[in-house]
Amino acid sequence: MDGTEAEPRAEKTPPSLLYMVKQVELAVRSRLDELVRPYGITALQYTALTVLERHDGLSAAQLARDSFVTAQSTADLVRSLESRTLIRRERNPRNRRELLISLTAEGREVLAGCAEPVRQLEARMVRDLTARQADQLRQALSRTWHALS
Repeated sequence: MDGTEAEPRAEKTPPSLLYMVKQVELAVRSRLDELVRPYGITALQYTALTVLERHDGLSAAQLARDSFVTAQSTADLVRSLESRTLIRRERNPRNRRELLISLTAEGREVLAGCAEPVRQLEARMVRDLTARQADQLRQALSRTWHALS
């Protein structure tokens, strides 16, 4: 080459799916933190509250697994939510050593307040998809999660 010819451009490989999923997760978490901040909670706390909304009366270990956090993080999270009376802990009648975590009326009120802004965030996330594509995305994400669980 005499220096005037351009070298052929190497085709770029697309980003990995793992990278893309992480990008989406970080974008969602950042926006979710902004949305729930006026209600005095974080995105992680919101996630825990929604888990309890679907499955009330969980042990701390179950809540940790379903909220995607460590046991240590859950202990801090539970203390914080309990101090704000968004959740309560009660002894499990079948196993007195275990405490079960449930939503309080105040916790349900916080979730009700967050519902519309969170629905709008999800709608924004899939606004360039058809309803069928959004459903396919939901199904694909579910299958990929199950494959790794």
